[in-house]
Amino acid sequence: MAENRNYMQRYAMLFGTYMGGFWILKFIFFPLGLNIPFLLFLFTGLTICVPFMGYRYTRMYRDQVCEGNIGFLHAWIFTVFMYMFAALLTAVAHYTYFRFIDQGHVINTCEALINTISQSNIPGMESTIATYREALEETRKITPIEWTMQMLSSNFFWGSLLAIPTSLLVMKRKKGE
Repeated sequence: MAENRNYMQRYAMLFGTYMGGFWILKFIFFPLGLNIPFLLFLFTGLTICVPFMGYRYTRMYRDQVCEGNIGFLHAWIFTVFMYMFAALLTAVAHYTYFRFIDQGHVINTCEALINTISQSNIPGMESTIATYREALEETRKITPIEWTMQMLSSNFFWGSLLAIPTSLLVMKRKKGE
Protein backbone atom coordinates (compact mmCIF):
# COMPACT_ATOMS: atom_id res chain seq x y z
CA MET A 1 0.00 0.00 0.00
CA ALA A 2 2.87 2.39 0.78
CA GLU A 3 4.21 1.86 -2.74
CA ASN A 4 0.86 2.93 -4.16
CA ARG A 5 1.03 6.27 -2.35
CA ASN A 6 4.19 7.06 -4.31
CA TYR A 7 2.07 7.01 -7.45
CA MET A 8 -0.45 9.51 -6.06
CA GLN A 9 1.22 12.60 -7.54
CA ARG A 10 1.79 10.92 -10.89
CA TYR A 11 -1.84 9.86 -11.24
CA ALA A 12 -3.14 13.18 -9.86
CA MET A 13 -1.13 14.93 -12.57
CA LEU A 14 -2.41 12.55 -15.24
CA PHE A 15 -6.08 12.81 -14.30
CA GLY A 16 -5.66 16.53 -13.57
CA THR A 17 -4.38 16.96 -17.10
CA TYR A 18 -7.42 15.17 -18.48
CA MET A 19 -9.73 17.28 -16.35
CA GLY A 20 -7.83 20.47 -17.19
CA GLY A 21 -8.23 19.72 -20.89
CA PHE A 22 -11.95 19.26 -20.30
CA TRP A 23 -12.11 22.58 -18.42
CA ILE A 24 -10.31 24.34 -21.27
CA LEU A 25 -12.72 22.93 -23.86
CA LYS A 26 -15.61 23.84 -21.57
CA PHE A 27 -14.26 27.39 -21.11
CA ILE A 28 -14.33 27.97 -24.86
CA PHE A 29 -18.13 27.82 -24.67
CA PHE A 30 -18.34 30.66 -22.13
CA PRO A 31 -17.33 33.68 -24.26
CA LEU A 32 -19.06 32.18 -27.29
CA GLY A 33 -22.14 31.59 -25.15
CA LEU A 34 -22.49 35.28 -24.44
CA ASN A 35 -23.67 35.65 -28.04
CA ILE A 36 -25.11 32.16 -28.60
CA PRO A 37 -27.31 31.13 -25.64
CA PHE A 38 -27.18 27.40 -26.45
CA LEU A 39 -23.40 27.41 -25.95
CA LEU A 40 -23.82 29.07 -22.55
CA PHE A 41 -26.32 26.34 -21.67
CA LEU A 42 -23.78 23.75 -22.86
CA PHE A 43 -21.08 25.43 -20.73
CA THR A 44 -23.35 25.17 -17.69
CA GLY A 45 -24.16 21.52 -18.40
CA LEU A 46 -20.49 20.62 -18.78
CA THR A 47 -19.70 22.45 -15.54
CA ILE A 48 -22.20 20.22 -13.75
CA CYS A 49 -20.29 17.18 -15.09
CA VAL A 50 -17.04 18.18 -13.31
CA PRO A 51 -17.81 16.55 -9.92
CA PHE A 52 -18.82 13.34 -11.66
CA MET A 53 -15.53 13.30 -13.57
CA GLY A 54 -13.66 13.89 -10.30
CA TYR A 55 -15.50 10.96 -8.74
CA ARG A 56 -14.77 8.71 -11.71
CA TYR A 57 -11.06 9.55 -11.78
CA THR A 58 -10.69 9.11 -8.03
CA ARG A 59 -12.48 5.77 -8.21
CA MET A 60 -10.20 4.70 -11.09
CA TYR A 61 -7.19 5.63 -8.96
CA ARG A 62 -8.60 3.64 -6.03
CA ASP A 63 -9.28 0.56 -8.15
CA GLN A 64 -6.18 0.55 -10.36
CA VAL A 65 -3.44 1.89 -8.09
CA CYS A 66 -4.68 1.30 -4.55
CA GLU A 67 -6.02 -2.20 -5.27
CA GLY A 68 -9.56 -1.19 -4.34
CA ASN A 69 -8.72 0.19 -0.88
CA ILE A 70 -8.34 3.83 -0.01
CA GLY A 71 -8.91 5.88 3.13
CA PHE A 72 -10.67 9.22 3.31
CA LEU A 73 -7.53 11.32 3.79
CA HIS A 74 -5.67 9.57 0.97
CA ALA A 75 -8.65 10.01 -1.38
CA TRP A 76 -9.09 13.65 -0.34
CA ILE A 77 -5.42 14.52 -0.92
CA PHE A 78 -5.46 12.77 -4.30
CA THR A 79 -8.63 14.59 -5.36
CA VAL A 80 -7.34 17.98 -4.19
CA PHE A 81 -4.10 17.41 -6.11
CA MET A 82 -6.07 16.39 -9.19
CA TYR A 83 -8.19 19.56 -9.06
CA MET A 84 -5.07 21.64 -8.36
CA PHE A 85 -3.29 20.33 -11.45
CA ALA A 86 -6.43 20.83 -13.55
CA ALA A 87 -6.73 24.41 -12.25
CA LEU A 88 -3.07 25.13 -13.06
CA LEU A 89 -3.43 23.87 -16.62
CA THR A 90 -6.65 25.79 -17.09
CA ALA A 91 -5.02 28.95 -15.73
CA VAL A 92 -2.67 28.94 -18.72
CA ALA A 93 -5.66 28.93 -21.07
CA HIS A 94 -7.44 31.63 -19.03
CA TYR A 95 -4.41 33.91 -19.16
CA THR A 96 -3.96 33.33 -22.88
CA TYR A 97 -7.61 34.12 -23.52
CA PHE A 98 -7.82 37.28 -21.41
CA ARG A 99 -4.40 38.59 -22.47
CA PHE A 100 -4.49 37.93 -26.21
CA ILE A 101 -7.99 36.97 -27.37
CA ASP A 102 -10.72 38.67 -25.32
CA GLN A 103 -9.90 42.34 -25.94
CA GLY A 104 -12.86 43.37 -23.76
CA HIS A 105 -15.45 41.07 -25.37
CA VAL A 106 -16.90 39.72 -22.11
CA ILE A 107 -17.22 43.14 -20.48
CA ASN A 108 -18.57 44.78 -23.64
CA THR A 109 -21.21 42.06 -23.95
CA CYS A 110 -22.25 42.57 -20.32
CA GLU A 111 -22.41 46.32 -20.91
CA ALA A 112 -24.62 45.81 -23.95
CA LEU A 113 -26.90 43.63 -21.83
CA ILE A 114 -27.13 46.33 -19.16
CA ASN A 115 -27.91 48.93 -21.83
CA THR A 116 -30.70 46.71 -23.16
CA ILE A 117 -32.15 46.29 -19.67
CA SER A 118 -31.95 50.04 -19.00
CA GLN A 119 -33.92 50.77 -22.18
CA SER A 120 -36.75 48.51 -21.06
CA ASN A 121 -37.89 51.16 -18.53
CA ILE A 122 -38.71 48.68 -15.78
CA PRO A 123 -39.74 50.63 -12.67
CA GLY A 124 -37.28 50.51 -9.77
CA MET A 125 -34.35 49.24 -11.86
CA GLU A 126 -32.44 52.53 -11.93
CA SER A 127 -30.40 51.85 -8.78
CA THR A 128 -29.70 48.26 -9.82
CA ILE A 129 -28.53 49.36 -13.27
CA ALA A 130 -26.32 52.07 -11.70
CA THR A 131 -24.77 49.44 -9.42
CA TYR A 132 -24.06 47.16 -12.38
CA ARG A 133 -22.50 50.03 -14.32
CA GLU A 134 -20.20 50.82 -11.37
CA ALA A 135 -19.23 47.15 -11.12
CA LEU A 136 -18.44 47.04 -14.83
CA GLU A 137 -16.22 50.12 -14.55
CA GLU A 138 -14.29 48.47 -11.72
CA THR A 139 -14.10 45.22 -13.68
CA ARG A 140 -12.53 47.02 -16.64
CA LYS A 141 -9.55 47.84 -14.38
CA ILE A 142 -8.75 44.16 -13.73
CA THR A 143 -5.67 42.94 -15.61
CA PRO A 144 -5.49 39.55 -17.36
CA ILE A 145 -3.17 38.17 -14.68
CA GLU A 146 -5.62 39.25 -11.98
CA TRP A 147 -8.46 37.52 -13.85
CA THR A 148 -6.33 34.42 -14.12
CA MET A 149 -5.35 34.38 -10.45
CA GLN A 150 -8.97 34.93 -9.42
CA MET A 151 -10.16 32.02 -11.57
CA LEU A 152 -7.26 29.82 -10.43
CA SER A 153 -8.03 30.40 -6.77
CA SER A 154 -11.74 29.89 -7.39
CA ASN A 155 -11.14 26.60 -9.21
CA PHE A 156 -8.82 25.42 -6.45
CA PHE A 157 -11.26 26.44 -3.70
CA TRP A 158 -14.25 24.71 -5.27
CA GLY A 159 -12.11 21.69 -6.14
CA SER A 160 -11.04 21.39 -2.50
CA LEU A 161 -14.66 21.49 -1.40
CA LEU A 162 -15.75 18.98 -4.05
CA ALA A 163 -12.98 16.66 -2.87
CA ILE A 164 -14.75 16.12 0.46
CA PRO A 165 -17.93 14.39 -0.79
CA THR A 166 -15.93 12.67 -3.52
CA SER A 167 -13.57 11.19 -0.94
CA LEU A 168 -16.44 10.10 1.27
CA LEU A 169 -18.03 8.27 -1.65
CA VAL A 170 -14.79 6.69 -2.89
CA MET A 171 -13.16 5.57 0.34
CA LYS A 172 -13.14 1.84 0.86
CA ARG A 173 -11.29 -0.36 3.33
CA LYS A 174 -10.67 -4.09 3.53
CA LYS A 175 -13.06 -5.89 5.82
CA GLY A 176 -10.30 -6.68 8.32
CA GLU A 177 -9.28 -3.03 8.87
